[in-house]
Amino acid sequence: MIKSRIVRGWERARTVPGLGRDITAIVALIVAGLLVAGFILAKQRVHWPWQDEVILKADFRSVPAISPGNGQEVRIAGVTVGRITEADVTDDGRARLTLSLDPGHPVYKDTHLVLRPKTPLNDMYVEMSQGTKGAGELEDGALIPVEQTSNPVQVDEVLSHLDESTRKALTSLLGESDVALASAATDLPAGLDAADQTLATFKPVVKELAKRRESLASLVTALQSIASAAGKDDERLQRLVSSLATTVTTLAEHDDDVRAALKALPGATDELREATTAVTGLSAELDPALVNLKKASGELPSALESLGDVAVEVEDTARRARPVVDQLRPVVADLRPFVNALAPTLADVVPIAARLDLGTQVLVDRMVDLQAFVYNTASVVSLQDANGGILRGQASVNLSTLPIPINKDR
Repeated sequence: MIKSRIVRGWERARTVPGLGRDITAIVALIVAGLLVAGFILAKQRVHWPWQDEVILKADFRSVPAISPGNGQEVRIAGVTVGRITEADVTDDGRARLTLSLDPGHPVYKDTHLVLRPKTPLNDMYVEMSQGTKGAGELEDGALIPVEQTSNPVQVDEVLSHLDESTRKALTSLLGESDVALASAATDLPAGLDAADQTLATFKPVVKELAKRRESLASLVTALQSIASAAGKDDERLQRLVSSLATTVTTLAEHDDDVRAALKALPGATDELREATTAVTGLSAELDPALVNLKKASGELPSALESLGDVAVEVEDTARRARPVVDQLRPVVADLRPFVNALAPTLADVVPIAARLDLGTQVLVDRMVDLQAFVYNTASVVSLQDANGGILRGQASVNLSTLPIPINKDR
């Protein structure tokens, strides 16, 4: 029946003048429209109902400028792998996005999602890291917790934290910047050079301020620790306050004594300064003595060791000399009367002994002559020598005593 209708329609189109041409034009327009619509839908990343996809859900603290169904993308390493299909609010007030990913892009459980603006007009997309295989792959329908997602900082969020005067000042700054940048081509380079020199000049100041900030941070932390420790012990804190009040009251009652002590303090400080100066001088004098003492302490052990050896030898000598001393003791006892008798004679011997040095010196110089004199004297007087008794005489002979004529002419 359908075939007969088609045949009748085709025959009518052939018999009616111009109807076939019109039908052909309409069919061509429909085909062209379908091709254009398919091209546009392909460029709009339309997902057909029969297309395979992986659905994931992700919780965010907030999702500004998200419009599901408008082709907002999901990217991995900058490559589009899916789209945002839905946006809902959870029971705890967080935003939950439904992400549709193309197959063939596995995502693992330690993935991290960041909501980023694609244009200055806040056309947003979701940047997703793939994660690591060791964490395990996310299954279809899995939920990514809010701890693994991040939100961009919006300008209106920053401005909302500024008070009215700060916003006015910022508005004035932007207006002045617009005026200043009007002639930026001629004035800005020189200004930037001057600003660079100024910043270089202020660099040490900034470093010192940074150190001061660290010191203040440490001080605040220490004060916080002290305050926390004191706050946890109310009883001790109360005793501290009571003791402080008692101290202040006592000082107030003895105000005159405190004033007198403060007046006497300069004199005490002068005396303390003089004492310190004296101690400094004494320390300067003690330094050489300490150095010598240190040297002596280094040499003292060896000296004590040598002295110990000497003491051992002295003890050995004394032990050996004890028999001799015992034998000499009677002799000394016998000689003591003679010594007592010789004591008066020593007074007469002292003047002679004083001249013995000179006589000894003269005799030493004449020892050779004295030796010859003794020898010759002994030979003339003595009647014997080593060979027995002898007779000696001395004869003197010269030319005048001989009976021989002498010719003086010769």
